[in-house]
Amino acid sequence: MKAAFFGLEKWEEEYVKENITARPEMEVLFFPQKLDKDHLPPRTDFEIISVFVGSSLDKETLEKFPALKFITTRSTGFDHIDLEYCRVRKIIVANVPSYGENTVAEYTFGLILSLSRKIYEGVDRIRETGKFSSEGLKGFDLRGKTLGVLGTGKIGCHVIRIAGGFEMKIIAFDPFPKNELVEKLGFEYKNTMEEVLTAADILTIHVPYMKETHHLLNERAFSLMKKEAYLINTSRGGVVETSALVKALLEKKLGGAGLDVLEEEGVIKDELDFLVFGHPEEHNLKTVLANHVLMDMPNVLITPHNAFNTAEALQRILDTTMENVESFLQGQPQNTVK
Repeated sequence: MKAAFFGLEKWEEEYVKENITARPEMEVLFFPQKLDKDHLPPRTDFEIISVFVGSSLDKETLEKFPALKFITTRSTGFDHIDLEYCRVRKIIVANVPSYGENTVAEYTFGLILSLSRKIYEGVDRIRETGKFSSEGLKGFDLRGKTLGVLGTGKIGCHVIRIAGGFEMKIIAFDPFPKNELVEKLGFEYKNTMEEVLTAADILTIHVPYMKETHHLLNERAFSLMKKEAYLINTSRGGVVETSALVKALLEKKLGGAGLDVLEEEGVIKDELDFLVFGHPEEHNLKTVLANHVLMDMPNVLITPHNAFNTAEALQRILDTTMENVESFLQGQPQNTVK
């Protein structure tokens, strides 16, 4: 049995080597780069592969692995994998369903506080100009403000827990509400997403990316929000229509945004690589340009898909990934994606 891990840092590679409990005859190879059709390894005879969200396992890439039987992604999301093709090939796909509900939720509030209190602007002012002045840095309290939460899965619920500590009013929408948690966590479900959009002072998104959530936040959605409202996205870039967000911000129909994810973030992450290897017809170049507009806006904070990135969460991801491999080898795969 041959397995390959892609995109691990050196310490992660060493951790896997020390802790993976596979069969003695199993051969495990490590490749530091991501995996996609432009970044193929010298060997493709693996039955098992593990990737992170920066990889793109489309049909063209997967066709290069004729022996492939099992994919374990080191993430909760799996929109970077062609599940339909995997079903045709009978390739089992597993994920890490829970590794950082507190991790991502804490980061969400990091973005909220950075925007509400203009923390980044204050740090940048002192570092760049040496000017120790609070002029122009007036923020606003979170206490008493309405937090709108789209998606009340594990991350969304942990965000609600934290918001309670700030004494915020919390409203939420989820097509599958967890009514048993309403009293315990102290929030209110609204019947429609529109009700949350119109009432929220801060809107935070915690939904998976799928066909139903593609551009969930679009021009119509932004038109319903308060002009001073802030958007926070730590879920997936494709949930927000970038051009609509730019338009809303330019027309001052939103107060600002904190974004840890972007549409076409793979291109933004490695634009030189895209220029050399990329195929323009496969990417929305208008969205790429809109991302650069967002980066230059003073009321927008963008971070590089970093909400998951703590030592504890990364170890949990690796532990679950190794358990996924072991369960597959035992003929009882766990955490499989349907």
